[in-house]
Amino acid sequence: MSEIIRVTVWGEYLHERQDEKVRAIYPQGMHTTIAEGIREYLGESVVVRTATLEQPEHGLTEDVLASTDVLTWWGHIGHHLVADEIVDRVHDRVLSGMGLVVLHSGHWSKLFTRLMGTTCSLRWRDDDREVVWTINPGHPIARGVPPVFIIPEQEMYGEYFDIPQPDELVFLSSFRGGEVFRSGCCFVRGQGRIFYFSPGHETYPVYYQPEVRRIIANAVQWVYAPPAPRYATSTCIHSPLGWFEQEA
Repeated sequence: MSEIIRVTVWGEYLHERQDEKVRAIYPQGMHTTIAEGIREYLGESVVVRTATLEQPEHGLTEDVLASTDVLTWWGHIGHHLVADEIVDRVHDRVLSGMGLVVLHSGHWSKLFTRLMGTTCSLRWRDDDREVVWTINPGHPIARGVPPVFIIPEQEMYGEYFDIPQPDELVFLSSFRGGEVFRSGCCFVRGQGRIFYFSPGHETYPVYYQPEVRRIIANAVQWVYAPPAPRYATSTCIHSPLGWFEQEA
């Protein structure tokens, strides 16, 4: 029997309560819809719970994080409301091996900018059609995803995207204005894997789209797997010529 992946889906849950348009699309919150998509594609291989900004410690207590294998993060208007001590706590868990999937405007979260070490700024505008191109079809996150698919309504994110060079780039998006964007990026920080995926503006039903749900579910599985060791383990051996290391 395969291992069960313990997933915590974190969302601000602010837009849905403040904006009637967003509430009509996501009446139970985007975090609930994202969680449903993960369960839909991964079934009994996951246990999924949700957490929101307004909960004590933003729902990310020591106990919750200790029992979380993968955390997904959606934030926007409440980035500044996330307590620094919670950011520290989550940051340390990622470096220790917890997987992280950062979605849409989470690129400007305290957590993601700290992990990247850059501003993570980008160009943007509203009301466009996004074409998502699978440019690394052999990557596990691209499993079951078509070579190209369209998100009919979406906020435009465009380059330059101020992030470090991704370890792997899986998806690239293009827009009617000629803009392009690195929309699916993989990173390793410490012992933790990170995937950033840009589609998911709150005023459009992006998280109901099958291709988007499939990508997020695939990403959960990918970030769950620890990165390969960067260096081989070694042992010290003494010889007449002195101490030297031998790879295990």
